[in-house]
Amino acid sequence: MKMKTEKRAALKSSGFTLVELLVVIAIIGVLVGLLLPAVQAAREAARRMSCSNNFKQIGLGMHNYHSAYNQLPMNMGGTDARGVSDGAKSNNLCLSWLVGLAPFVEQQALWEQISNGVDANGNVYVPMGPSPWFGGFGPWASDIPSFRCPSDPGRGLPALGRTNYATCVGDSPRMAHSGGRNRSGFYNWQGTAAWPGWDGQNHAWTRTTSDKDKVAEWVRGSNRGMFWNRHKTKFRDVLDGLSNTIAAGEIATSLGQKELNADVAQAPYNILFKPNRCTDLADPTRPQFYPGTQAVLNGSYRERGYRWADGRLPFASVHTVIPPNGASCITSGNNDNGQGISTVGSRHQGGAHVLMGDGAVKFITDSIEAGNQAAEGMRKGEASIYGLWGSLGSRASREVIEAEL
Repeated sequence: MKMKTEKRAALKSSGFTLVELLVVIAIIGVLVGLLLPAVQAAREAARRMSCSNNFKQIGLGMHNYHSAYNQLPMNMGGTDARGVSDGAKSNNLCLSWLVGLAPFVEQQALWEQISNGVDANGNVYVPMGPSPWFGGFGPWASDIPSFRCPSDPGRGLPALGRTNYATCVGDSPRMAHSGGRNRSGFYNWQGTAAWPGWDGQNHAWTRTTSDKDKVAEWVRGSNRGMFWNRHKTKFRDVLDGLSNTIAAGEIATSLGQKELNADVAQAPYNILFKPNRCTDLADPTRPQFYPGTQAVLNGSYRERGYRWADGRLPFASVHTVIPPNGASCITSGNNDNGQGISTVGSRHQGGAHVLMGDGAVKFITDSIEAGNQAAEGMRKGEASIYGLWGSLGSRASREVIEAEL
């Protein structure tokens, strides 16, 4: 009898009380709570590294392209619209630099469809494909992993194929959206002798059959980036040095939330060329968003980063004017063809990646020194007024860059 009692006591003492179990569960809960942020941070660090590697692959492709063709891939190149009114029969000189890079980033099959103008479904278009807003052309609707940042959650409709990497067109917004040429390839933009550009009275846009006098000279002064839309550029044009000049920047694609760094505000023409006026469109109570009343580009795949094959400002071009993750603006109306300021941005905390001309990828913080944000863009021969950030975007202004990136 005594042995049974002792055995029962021994069995009883080997268990856990309810209080002890609750204490253990509470401790585990606290440890999990402490661990989750670290896990999330580790995951974001991995995504950020993958994003950087994608950009490096693009940079390597850019250098291989230059080795093959002795020029950089043209942004807003392709076939012109002379005598063509049907967007299916011309791409209207709107193809992005990423189109030419496709075979250099392991997208040979896609490139063959584009160059032949025949997609995987057998639909036949012109060589180099139709206009990049034609969703029926399979390649334009394809999401290419090398052109996407894993930290960006945007996927699928209503976009075509998205991109998070955009070419840098410099530190002056004037005429950078088209490089000064229209879709027929002529210099014909209206404006003043001091600044050619969109007609301030009629907002006119015409297709002429000849160049307008002096426009080529004007736009050469304001297109200061390593890439010049609708023009060929080469490494030899980058007199500031490839390691001191930004070739491309990261962008965040729109989620339809009117985010400052991921949507493009529609702004009156008269405020576009002073960066602080674009920045002032932010909601003062929520500085990372536009107010609900602010119109932004939307509909017909017009949102930020929604067309990897389209080289225009909302989709695959950026300026070094407003610091990373700031506002982007374009001329009023639901028009993705207007002039404006396109800003680097990302889903990473505190900044965004840029690709330098030498192929190096650097992370630029939102706090980079960006000079006088109340001043209009530069003209020919002037040093950048947008500080270190602007200086990094110009290819041949001979600014002295002393800060460590």
